[in-house]
Amino acid sequence: MLKVKVYVTLRESVLDPQGTAVKKSLQMMGHHSVEDVRIGKYMELTFADDAANLDTLVKEMCDKLLANPVIEDYRYEIEEVVVQ
Repeated sequence: MLKVKVYVTLRESVLDPQGTAVKKSLQMMGHHSVEDVRIGKYMELTFADDAANLDTLVKEMCDKLLANPVIEDYRYEIEEVVVQ
């Protein structure tokens, strides 16, 4: 089995009001060393070991559904999972 971990974040040029709110709350709690917070999404997808063209497939999924390529960036990691 293969696991794909997908990380989606807003582009640096896009304002992140949720991240700003979390940063302010953390600083109000006394965590003044926090300089910035960016909020994103994390997804795990599992595939059969014989999934063909996995890189192409994952890029297509991210570009068409999992991320908005106009305002978001994404990256992913593919790892093999040993089933016991």
